[in-house]
Amino acid sequence: MMQITARDLTGLVLAGGQASRMGGVDKGLQTLAGRTLAQHVIERLRPQVATLLISANRNLDLYRAYGHPVVSDANADAGLERLGPLAGILAGMRAARTSHLLCVPCDVPLIPTALAAALIAALMDKHSSIAYAVTEAPDGRRQRHPACAVLACSLADDLQVYLVSGGRKVGTWYAHHNAAEATFPDEHAFYNINSRQDLDSLASEPR
Repeated sequence: MMQITARDLTGLVLAGGQASRMGGVDKGLQTLAGRTLAQHVIERLRPQVATLLISANRNLDLYRAYGHPVVSDANADAGLERLGPLAGILAGMRAARTSHLLCVPCDVPLIPTALAAALIAALMDKHSSIAYAVTEAPDGRRQRHPACAVLACSLADDLQVYLVSGGRKVGTWYAHHNAAEATFPDEHAFYNINSRQDLDSLASEPR
């Protein structure tokens, strides 16, 4: 299996969700400590990859202002819009010019700066085409973070078939490809903002 480095990665910020639990606002454009959530993710992700894309389905000009190409679900394949994160991942795979994609949701602003390295190590160790993050708490409780993942762009056609056939669950599609898990000890690094309360709680933490 070939060695994978940052030069082989296109970063993808997933900002195309409908944020129903936040009243339908564009989650990536909500602010935390004076910067949008998307900006926080971009700043942490950009040094880990060769190039970066943003997956968005609205406010496209605002996302383009961050200086990176924007892809929409509709750009992936006709009829595959608004089908959840897998549709955004497919759009990213189609647009990427590297062998692998490193995707991160826009609502996880504290992602580890060594995310790519750990995911690549897990992927290489298991000789897999997908690796995703898992956190393990001191009490042994494990939490999967399937949208924080490295994926081979060669899976695009397979993913399209899965979506066209009605598949929607990320975990189910990952299981078809024997996805590897990369375990991270810091659960807080994957703090996921799903509500205004989550955002306010993170904003109130000392820095």
